[in-house]
Amino acid sequence: MPCLAQNRGARGTIGSSGYHNDVNRFHWPFLIGALVPTLAAWPQNLPDLGESSQADLTPQMERRIGESIMREIRSDPDYIDDPEISEYVQTIGYRLVSASPDVRQDFEFFVIRDRTVNAFALPGGYVGVHSGLILTAQSESEFASVLAHEISHVLQHHAARQMQAQSKVQTASLIAMALAILAAKSNPQVAGATMSASAALPTATFLSYSRDFEREADRVGFQILDASGYDPEGMPSFFERLQKATRLYDNNAPAYLRTHPLTTERIADMQTRAADHRPRQRRDSPEFQLVRAKLRAADGTPEDAVAFFREALREKRFTDEAAMHYGYAAALARLKDFKGAEAQIDILRKSPPSHPMYETLAARIKTQAGDVAGAEKILAAARQHYPDVVSLKYDHAAALQTLGRNREAVDLANDLAKQRPRWARVYEVLGKAYAGVGNRTQQHRALAEFYYLQGGLASAIEQLRLAQSAGDGDFYTLSVVDVRLREMRAQQAQEAKEKKQQ
Repeated sequence: MPCLAQNRGARGTIGSSGYHNDVNRFHWPFLIGALVPTLAAWPQNLPDLGESSQADLTPQMERRIGESIMREIRSDPDYIDDPEISEYVQTIGYRLVSASPDVRQDFEFFVIRDRTVNAFALPGGYVGVHSGLILTAQSESEFASVLAHEISHVLQHHAARQMQAQSKVQTASLIAMALAILAAKSNPQVAGATMSASAALPTATFLSYSRDFEREADRVGFQILDASGYDPEGMPSFFERLQKATRLYDNNAPAYLRTHPLTTERIADMQTRAADHRPRQRRDSPEFQLVRAKLRAADGTPEDAVAFFREALREKRFTDEAAMHYGYAAALARLKDFKGAEAQIDILRKSPPSHPMYETLAARIKTQAGDVAGAEKILAAARQHYPDVVSLKYDHAAALQTLGRNREAVDLANDLAKQRPRWARVYEVLGKAYAGVGNRTQQHRALAEFYYLQGGLASAIEQLRLAQSAGDGDFYTLSVVDVRLREMRAQQAQEAKEKKQQ
């Protein structure tokens, strides 16, 4: 079997005429760096900021606001909690953060399933990207450049500074404008109507600060990108393409977005910074291509996804052949053509180098075909080669629980929960596994965390009450349950207070 081609020289997309090269298939609401609007999109969870929102936002308050928003986001069906996609974005994000100056807070990176090209930073270190952004980036350095830009918004505390600058603007007005911007993502007409309702806003001052923040994020983001080893050219090349796409769609963009262009000045500044650095040719990681193929395979109908990869392979329209076979296998599995999917996995396995994502996909194909035992064998073998890969641990724990091997599942899921304490799916598997071994206290404790991370605070509190009364918990476990219950009840009371004050 010949080696699969990996044409790293061609800085292209998944397919030269594929999903994300066809700009006519996208609506482009460029909200990169839309930090304050995203904060305001969930007004029911904002803390009390005073009568005119002029109070300083402390780092602790920023984190609480961000976490409140994240609970809403995690409960949204478009939130992608796929372990491999999440792990990849977190890896790139953490590499950038480690090269950032004076980092004094935690970060969390996540993906939203949305075709639009967008990224945003929330208060407290939460950075989100749309799947369309990953698919549109033509290199890993381009993708990293956007993350670096958003990390800069967080490090410069732009949310707090923006709200301070708008001391005369009521919180309700900021929320109205934010909702108008975010509504543009799916319904520009609704956005226009909402903008009209908030026309009295002093938007000129607001937009002036936003432009200043964007330039600051460009400058700091470039430094982070360069220090972390990515190609500095990735920033100007990506933003220049966005600028061209914005021109194509300018007539249909909401008025507020038209006042936030990617200016020629900003692009020129990025190009100047890149020119001052020695060119750095950096090969994309295999995960960059595989994650994009996985996202593309999940998009649209199964029939369309299969046709895309089949034609791309036949016509040799790809930058990484292995990623094409991987995406084709995932698409065939969606179509329930399990034999065809396994044939693509065989091609990958016969052409080194190996990769853990091949094995997780092979196991998921077995699971979808009803062969959970076969999936467990694949995962157990793969973990011998890749003992620290989070996705393998999660899938293996889920398979063990399904097979009734609950004690093993409990041990593995507990280990994973320590690594990824904010990952809701882990607690769901852990709760089921504890139920399987008859430990009701721990079952309800795990499910409480699952519901909490999914945005269900009331349900989480109820699970902790059930844990208290289960009758099989030891002193230490019940003490932990009591402390967690007090924390959640205090949060519930605070949120109720804030709603009354709006």
